Order: sequence, then structure tokens, then C-alpha cells
Amino acid sequence: MSYKVKEMYYTLQGEGMQAGRSAVFCRFTGCNLWSGREQDRAKAQCRFCDTDFVGTDGEGGGRFADPESLGKAIQETWDGSTKAQDQSQENEHALVVFTGGEPLLQLDQALVDHLHSLGFEIAVETNGTQKAPQGIDHICVSPKANAPLVLTEGHELKLVYPQVELQAQPELFTKLNFKRFYLQPMDGPKQAENTQAAIKYCLMNPQWRLSLQTHKYIGIP
Repeated sequence: MSYKVKEMYYTLQGEGMQAGRSAVFCRFTGCNLWSGREQDRAKAQCRFCDTDFVGTDGEGGGRFADPESLGKAIQETWDGSTKAQDQSQENEHALVVFTGGEPLLQLDQALVDHLHSLGFEIAVETNGTQKAPQGIDHICVSPKANAPLVLTEGHELKLVYPQVELQAQPELFTKLNFKRFYLQPMDGPKQAENTQAAIKYCLMNPQWRLSLQTHKYIGIP
């Protein structure tokens, strides 16, 4: 299988359970809930996405013919950024985060196995509408209203809040098999209002934790 990548870069994870951890972010092209084109937003199942996942023209983006070529690019991104002095330990804490768009449209077992052979931990940020390959080290599911939830277990469930549709109310997800449950205030013109609403909900429902997009506050990708 070949892979289409919008962008790839080294940064700190900005949200959720692994906030603050260094990682290579690999953003796949494409999503099953929105085309990524503004003219289609009003008809999309996910209408609030603020991410560009169209094409392969971003930093580090491109087409990769097989797991080996994509794995090489991920390894080079990690090596070029960390500049590890002890080469024998350079992958001890290596993490790659696959995101999108919807990464599980492309992330397959062959790529997971190859990256594990290179010493990487693998995380995925998914809308939960697709099944996941075996062996992913960290699964973060972010449900979207009106979209069927297929992936109902993982490490964290991160709900963008508020979503007005009944299908996206937090209480509908609390019985699922996740280690942690996060509310993340929806970005946009009502961000301050949404943040206060998320804080209030978490205070009243301690099973939920607040997840902030800290990378946006401190100005990193």
C-alpha cells in the first residue's frame, strides 16, 4: 500500500494524555467526514474541522510507495530534530503520532509493524469510524456527531465540546472502554465561552478531564 501525507514535522504533543511529549507528527491526506474543501463544509458530517489535510504539499509531505519509504522519512524527521548523541539510545523515547484528516483510512498493519521494528511507539488520533490495526500503542478517539462510532475502546476519548447534536453528548460515551475521558473546548469565535462550558461540565462530572490545545497557546505546530 502507498501512503499520501499532507505534512510531517517534529513538535510537542499539545493535548490529551501525552501533552508535552516530543513526537513526529504525520498528517495523512483525506478524511471520510469532510472533503477538506470549504464549499463542501455545510454538507459535511464534521463541520468544525480547522485542519488542512488536502494534498501533499505541506512540510515533509509527499507520496510514499511503501512502509519502508515512509518509515525512513519518519526516522529522518526524528533524527534530524533530536540530534541524539548516543545513537544506541536515539529511539528509546521515539513517538510518531498519526493524524489527519482520518489516519485510519491509510494506517495499516504493515506500517505499524515496520515502525515498531524501527523502535517507534505509535499513536493515532482518529474520529473512531474505522477499525484500527493491531498493536497501536496509544489510541485517541474523538467522536463526531452524526458519524458511526466503530472504535469503542482505547487509551483516551477526547470529545470536542460542545457539539449540539444529541449523538455527541458526553454522557453517551462514559460506558465505553477508555482509560481517560477528555472534553476539549471547540475552537473558533466562541472559544472562551466553550472553554467555560467545558470547565463547568468537568467540575460537575469528575470522570471527565479538561484538554486544552496548548500548542495553540504557546505558538508551536
